Amino acid sequence: MRRALLCREPVAGSRSQPTGRVKTVLAHMMEWLNLGVRWIYMIVGVAWIGASFYFVWLENNLNRSNPREGLSGDLWAIHGGGIYHLEKYKLAPPTMPENLHWFKWEAYSTWLSGVALLCVVFYANPTLYLLAPGSSLSGAEGVHIGLGSLFVGWFIYSFLCDSPLGKRPALLGLILFLLLVAAAYGFSKVFSGRGAYLHVGAIMGTIMVGNVFRIIMPAQRALVAAIAENRTPDPSLPAKGLLRSRHNNYFTLPVLFIMISNHFPSTYGSEYNWLILAGIALLAVLVRHYFNTRHDSHRFAWTLPV
Repeated sequence: MRRALLCREPVAGSRSQPTGRVKTVLAHMMEWLNLGVRWIYMIVGVAWIGASFYFVWLENNLNRSNPREGLSGDLWAIHGGGIYHLEKYKLAPPTMPENLHWFKWEAYSTWLSGVALLCVVFYANPTLYLLAPGSSLSGAEGVHIGLGSLFVGWFIYSFLCDSPLGKRPALLGLILFLLLVAAAYGFSKVFSGRGAYLHVGAIMGTIMVGNVFRIIMPAQRALVAAIAENRTPDPSLPAKGLLRSRHNNYFTLPVLFIMISNHFPSTYGSEYNWLILAGIALLAVLVRHYFNTRHDSHRFAWTLPV
């Protein structure tokens, strides 16, 4: 009798199915992982966006009247009980500083933590949040579409910027906007509303960090190397970096909206969610343009966001 009990076959599926306790532990682990990754993402994202906004503000507010030799302008500021004097060189100081801070890790950390968050929230269980209800796609197919779109989006964007359109920034901006709207519409047909919104934001975030990694940082390294070798820098590199930096600046507010949109089902849950996203993104770009140009003599720039 005892031998019979010891040799009894296990219940079918008992080894493959986690117990209720294991499921509870896994659920808690995923929740804490979600919280931790999301918190890191917000911290490094704030650092990146804050630095971006600060340098755009600094560039727009430089005092360019009668700068001393070798300078483009300067600015005096007070903050936190201290007075600061900042100067921008036309090219570089006579002697390069020993410690030169490079603003890059904020961007890289934001993208890496953002992709990690996509994996935790959407890709770990794609049928729960990623795919639209009743979708004929498998979870793996949805993940492949999501990840593939990030890199396809970057290559299309980079191709357009390197084409003759790069010399016509207004037309290039319009085409990029229409392509992102088309991406939002396409995603809304295969993904859930949340998944569609977050992947449009992920494409834009990938473009932004790609600009830093592939264009802006190489241009800055080439500039520093040319100065160290006492030769004239290639003027096309800073110009290309400036265009990409401007794109990053205008992408920021739409991406910030997408980051908080999952708290507002009336946006991503609407039948016309892609159109709502397009309208809010356009509004965000106009608001950003107002802040970029309000220092100029455009008396009616404030009417753009209104």
